[in-house]
Amino acid sequence: MKKFLPILLLAFVGLFLFSCDDDNNDNFVDHDTYSQMKDVTGSFNSGNSYAFTQGINIQGTDVVLVYRKAGSAWQQVPYTWYLDSSTSPSARKFDYNFVFDSQNVQIRIDNANFNLSSMSSTEVGNYLNNQTFRIVLVPASGKNAKVDYSDYNAVVKYYNLDESKVVKIKAN
Repeated sequence: MKKFLPILLLAFVGLFLFSCDDDNNDNFVDHDTYSQMKDVTGSFNSGNSYAFTQGINIQGTDVVLVYRKAGSAWQQVPYTWYLDSSTSPSARKFDYNFVFDSQNVQIRIDNANFNLSSMSSTEVGNYLNNQTFRIVLVPASGKNAKVDYSDYNAVVKYYNLDESKVVKIKAN
């Protein structure tokens, strides 16, 4: 019995010694969320209240990024457009914006300081009709993420995303 008690005590202390973890999960990798991308093309108009919605399925802690196709580049949304002041007596601006929950992303135009229906046909063609947005779903990386989310190319590289597998969807 005298030899058994020290061994039991040592096992008990060892249990607590090795079960304590001071790792704060800075290197945590989320294995249940897979990065994915989809392109959504749609037109903004008064009939859809200058918004369209796309279904997604994410965990509450995951990140939704939205980029707007601008020529051959991608601009991070939200993004504010300032329209040409030479065509109007007052400055006109609006924001491409988005909101999301675990099932949907709504891409919309916010904060227009003018009536969007007063846009010229060229402006409607450039900013409202057939706009393509790329929705990127990525796992939350934590505070030590080594990626600049405003840089689309950095996001693609960091999460090893395959642009040839982007799903293309027509919103309206």
